[in-house]
Amino acid sequence: MTEMMLLSVLTGICLVAAVAAIAALIKAGALSKQLDEFRKSDQNTTAMLQAFGELISRNQRDSAENMDRRLADINTRFSQMALENNSQLEEMRKTVDEKLQKTLDERITQSFKLVNDRLEQVYKGLGEMQNLAVGVGDLKKVLSNVKTRGILGEVQLGAILEQILAPEQYAENVITKSTGADRVEFAVKLPGDDERTVWLPIDAKFPADSYSRLVDAYELGDAAAIEEAAKNLERVIKSEAKDIHTKYIEPPYTTDFGIMFLPFEGLYAEVVRRGLLDVLQREYKVNIAGPTTMAALLNSLQMGFKTLAIQKHSGEVWEVLGAVKTEFANFSKVLGNARNRIRMADEELEKLIGTRTRAIERKLRGVESLTAAESVDVLDLPDLSDI
Repeated sequence: MTEMMLLSVLTGICLVAAVAAIAALIKAGALSKQLDEFRKSDQNTTAMLQAFGELISRNQRDSAENMDRRLADINTRFSQMALENNSQLEEMRKTVDEKLQKTLDERITQSFKLVNDRLEQVYKGLGEMQNLAVGVGDLKKVLSNVKTRGILGEVQLGAILEQILAPEQYAENVITKSTGADRVEFAVKLPGDDERTVWLPIDAKFPADSYSRLVDAYELGDAAAIEEAAKNLERVIKSEAKDIHTKYIEPPYTTDFGIMFLPFEGLYAEVVRRGLLDVLQREYKVNIAGPTTMAALLNSLQMGFKTLAIQKHSGEVWEVLGAVKTEFANFSKVLGNARNRIRMADEELEKLIGTRTRAIERKLRGVESLTAAESVDVLDLPDLSDI
């Protein structure tokens, strides 16, 4: 395109020059001559233009051929680059796919393992919940039966007594009154006058129905239901205390009070909160004890037992010391007599050794002495070297 523009410019210049020349010839009056020259010049210009056009065409062909070759080279290089890029991209894709697959497999494996662990824990939890549900069901069955409720409190009370007191310090199923056949669940043996046993009756009570209704009322937040359930619980507790007073308390065979054992701290706390302790002590001579207070009471009794044992044994120890003192005086006399006898025996032995030995030696002065070996043979004595 640049060559065409150059050709156009040259053509314009030639035309301008030709016009200028024609004008000059006209002015000079030599137009014909100049026209001939112009024709020649025009021919030369035309020849030059043709040659220049051929040159431009040849250059264009060469340029086009060079361009085609370069484009072919570029296309070839682009094709090679595309192939190389595709190959590299394929390798990168494979590498990325492998890493992603490996990472994905690891993550999936870890996730499945974690899920399996969680499921195993859930299964264990479900098993524990099932066991707990079975245990709760059994507990409900136990608590729904009056007899088994009594056994529950009795077992708990027996366990506390067994942990704190010695077997000989309490008894089970004892008839505490002189007239009657009612047996209290447990009774603690207390020392009385003339070595007689005084019983402290302890009976376990568990008004589960009344207490459960009170707990349900607390959960619902119904003030009227709470008050009604609380009054019902008070009536039941008072009835049980009256029953203990009537059946098991008879001084001097028993203490002038008994103990009602409540197996749950919540039930004991509710009775205390209602102010029933003073009422039951004043009206029925019955004290209330929960698991904790029962243990504290028994520990206090145990300390009292130990104090009584110490006092009793201290008298026995004093008697033993008195007997030892008397025997020690007799022992001193015996030692004196033995010492006198030993002294007399020593004097007799000294007399025997001194007087008798000298008399025998005087009698034997005229007897011929024998050698040691001969004397052994004559007297039939053992050899001194063998002794």
